[in-house]
Amino acid sequence: MKKFIIRRFIFLIVSVLAATLIVFSLSRFQGDPRNVMLNVGYVSPEQWEAWGDAFHLDKPVIVQYLIWIGKGVFQGDFGTSLKTSKPVLEMVLDFAPASLQLGLSATLFVLITGIPLGVLSAVKRGTIWDVIGRTFAVFGQALPPFWLGIMLILIFAVNLGWLPSGTRGHDATSTFGRLQYFIMPAVTLGWLASAGLMRLVRSSMLEVLDSEYIKLARAKGVGANAVIWKHAFKNSLIPPLTFSALILVGFIGGTVVTETVFAWPGLGQMTYTSIINNDFPLMTGAVLVFTLVYVFAIFIIDILYAFIDPRIRYS
Repeated sequence: MKKFIIRRFIFLIVSVLAATLIVFSLSRFQGDPRNVMLNVGYVSPEQWEAWGDAFHLDKPVIVQYLIWIGKGVFQGDFGTSLKTSKPVLEMVLDFAPASLQLGLSATLFVLITGIPLGVLSAVKRGTIWDVIGRTFAVFGQALPPFWLGIMLILIFAVNLGWLPSGTRGHDATSTFGRLQYFIMPAVTLGWLASAGLMRLVRSSMLEVLDSEYIKLARAKGVGANAVIWKHAFKNSLIPPLTFSALILVGFIGGTVVTETVFAWPGLGQMTYTSIINNDFPLMTGAVLVFTLVYVFAIFIIDILYAFIDPRIRYS
């Protein structure tokens, strides 16, 4: 087990270095970032040298990269936003709670719909329940999130007036009132992922249910609930576990479309605004933070794999 963790940790370091190199290279894809700022009028030509000194843009590219990764990864200093003059890390932490709340809400929707529908569709294969589950999955994967969000607003906020149309609900006076603001964004954000999880759970369950040890358990008189949840579901858990963890990380990391449609002040909207404003320190810092979260999440998932299925640690 120790060797397995050490190998994964080495892969983690290599992945972080590769990710930082890609992010930094993309930020310099159009050349010196000062040219972008001068073209849109944020700075005057007299500030060229000051900018170069402040952001180390007057040094060779490799030196810029080493300074950037040294400060960002090891010191948590991702620079200062050009638009707000606030530290990038401070802005990320300010917007993170909103994305965390929305991400957890959408993940909850994914889990309470995707897993039960997947299990039910597999157990009741070929019945009306299977048709309902697959129809749910087809619609979830076919409807674009931006269209789904707009339609939900049109139906439940404009026509019926049942739910608020957007924002995070700061002015809500009760817990129930605040929860209403989460329903449509969570459904919009989670339906596509729920459809994918449902199909993944269904296929994993079908594969396990057709295995010999499940047939043996049924032949020995083991109850249906024990066969489904104790034997079949437990042994089909690894693919859905990966999918669920990556879903949560992706939701927290920022969802530009959903946050824009519902005016949700999260990391996705912050990153989108930084791109529009050519705020390259905020843009690269935010992308690097998202990347680090993804890489560490995958590392944790790999460790969980080894505990769930001991065969993985020896493979």
